[in-house]
Amino acid sequence: MTFALGRGRARTAAAALLLVAALFAGAKATAAPATAAPAAAAPVKKGPTSVAYVEVNNNSMLNVGKYTLAKGGANVFDVAVVFAANINYDTAKKSAYLYFNENVQRVLDDAAHQIRPLQAKGIKVMLSVLGNHQGAGFANFPSKEAASAFAKQLSDAVGKYGLDGIDFDDEYAEYGKNGTGQPNDSSFVHLVSALRDYMPDKLISLYSIGPSAEKLSYGGVDITSKFNYAWNPWYGQWQVPGIALPKSNLSPAAVQIGATPAGTAADFARRTVGEGYGVYLTYDLDGSDRHEYLSSFTKELYGSDAVYTP
Repeated sequence: MTFALGRGRARTAAAALLLVAALFAGAKATAAPATAAPAAAAPVKKGPTSVAYVEVNNNSMLNVGKYTLAKGGANVFDVAVVFAANINYDTAKKSAYLYFNENVQRVLDDAAHQIRPLQAKGIKVMLSVLGNHQGAGFANFPSKEAASAFAKQLSDAVGKYGLDGIDFDDEYAEYGKNGTGQPNDSSFVHLVSALRDYMPDKLISLYSIGPSAEKLSYGGVDITSKFNYAWNPWYGQWQVPGIALPKSNLSPAAVQIGATPAGTAADFARRTVGEGYGVYLTYDLDGSDRHEYLSSFTKELYGSDAVYTP
């Protein structure tokens, strides 16, 4: 069986140090200020960027930092994604707003212990945003102003909690519910354009699914170059995302850890390297020791087994 993200769920040295310092500065407003001293910069590895989505309803973000390469000691994962915040709809105000369930909120409020340790290792931490069955989505903002207002909410959250960027996952919106509009051509272009203006130096990624992934240009504006990454949403399948980014920014591989066969994960890693793609996407990293499974693809991506350190 293949899975789209969310299906079946309950819903370098000085440069690295400068990055950590910047993250600490950006997190001054958070209720969980960064107090831990940054660790020495992690060893640098050569090869694709590895991404790990973590279902924080069930698992800790810290699991992402427990895996290194046996050769050289670099992190297995380069990007950790908090899954997931939601785009909700206020029926009284007739507007979309950013919502955190109690588990996401707990992670963000405890950023000093759940997020800063990963960033101190050189791992970027992003926040995924997902529809929530209320009619609000990235593709149906009725105006440029409405889209910009939601982009400001996203940017404010990134600043408040000292995050490294936003991931868009256009699933479960149920467009049209609660009197909301159907997807339109301008909405996502306005949203991403505003978000990039608000946070020019942060990451923006596209989980390539839903109406938004099909509406990347409007009125002479193409938002393709505003994304840092885009990835395939179908686990166990190899599919190049339909966005004209360089191969170095794309992940045709999509692996659900423990569910996608290890042989398939290894094959996707070989294809990633062999075909010149720069990203390798994984989902559902849990608290178990998964080093044997991860080694199936790290040997192909980086020429090394993975090591687990509890």
